[in-house]
Amino acid sequence: MNKGRIIAITGPNASGKSKYIEKMRRTLASDKVRYIAFRDSYGANVDGAYYLQLRWNQHDIDQETPTVDDLLEKSFLLTGDDSSDRRNLQRDLYQLFNINDLKEKLIISLSSGELRKFQLVRTLLANPKTLIMDNPFIGLDAEARELLNGLLLTLSEKREMTIYIVVSREKDIPSYVTERIVMEEPAKRPEPDLQAIMALPYKADEYHAEEVVKMNKVSIRYGDRVILRELDWTVRNGEHWALSGRNGSGKSTLLSLVCADNPQSYACDISLFGWTRGTGETIWQIKRHIGYVSPEMHRSYHRDLPALRIVASGLKDTVGLYVKPTDEEKERCRWWMRVFGIEYLAERSFLQMSSGEQRMVLLARAFVKDPELLILDEPLHGLDENNRQRVKAIVEAFCKRRNKTLIFVTHYEEDLPPCIDHRLNL
Repeated sequence: MNKGRIIAITGPNASGKSKYIEKMRRTLASDKVRYIAFRDSYGANVDGAYYLQLRWNQHDIDQETPTVDDLLEKSFLLTGDDSSDRRNLQRDLYQLFNINDLKEKLIISLSSGELRKFQLVRTLLANPKTLIMDNPFIGLDAEARELLNGLLLTLSEKREMTIYIVVSREKDIPSYVTERIVMEEPAKRPEPDLQAIMALPYKADEYHAEEVVKMNKVSIRYGDRVILRELDWTVRNGEHWALSGRNGSGKSTLLSLVCADNPQSYACDISLFGWTRGTGETIWQIKRHIGYVSPEMHRSYHRDLPALRIVASGLKDTVGLYVKPTDEEKERCRWWMRVFGIEYLAERSFLQMSSGEQRMVLLARAFVKDPELLILDEPLHGLDENNRQRVKAIVEAFCKRRNKTLIFVTHYEEDLPPCIDHRLNL
């Protein structure tokens, strides 16, 4: 535990990185040790009531929900150190991650990337001597990743901070890391049967609309904040879109309109599968034809259910399954879990898995009903190289079938599957 060291902890998903970190945290128990986990959290007073659509349902947000400034100032004052050095650190961190633009926002309304920046700043304001970061670059746009990279080196050199960085992808290991703790490779799983995916039968009740998504002059605002302004966007049947933009640019808000998770969608001129929003179709009719995974969905799964039940919830479009799946539905779930190489997790509790295993389970959930529209919002978060390549190959094979449309969000250009043929940058 020499001062000023930066150590990378690497290894594939399910190799034991999370368990290693838990043991390290128990061993180093101290108020000078801080840990940032992969699993996004708003804080205990918000997480208990969190559900998937809460971020966009402003009328459901509790009056006591804090702002970014409330929580950051509280974290600052808890240390009891109001010295000029600490205030200078606060100023520098706020400027580095554009926190001044977020200060008045409710914590619940932050995008996944904005939430990561908030977590980083709150943790660093505690001025720890040892910092443990689980996949710190996940969810950050390219500019923020570069800023964080430089900041970690500065903290190590100028503040003699010891930093452990847990990473799933090799390219996220900073060049200045000189020590590594490498976890062993788990048993290799069979490659996915891509031909079997392409040979899946088509359903009798599929939508075959020429225009899958059509938005006309769509604007979304919360108070004085404009998120989307007069956006025109048409996604046609069989197109495969890459959706990009900096943290907070409105990507997840845009997808919440498509998935009918945002109540403002009913005040906008939006058509899905040829249905104009608000003309009689129900949310559930729409969702039956959409497969979806996102950081918000990952965060909303805080019930400790077996993985098979999580995958089966995709058949009912629920977060958590309250109807027992039939034997036929269970077999369909197991088939997709085999495709993703995670059938061994079928009976394991979701909250007892690593974050990478959880993400693979949620991906199987998105595919299980063989949707016409597949929406993958940063689907490769926390996945190792083998699992990223597996998921990309599955997406590519799936999209070779007719009547399959894709919207794919990522901050990494290399994560995009080859089938991408259209782009929208917010």
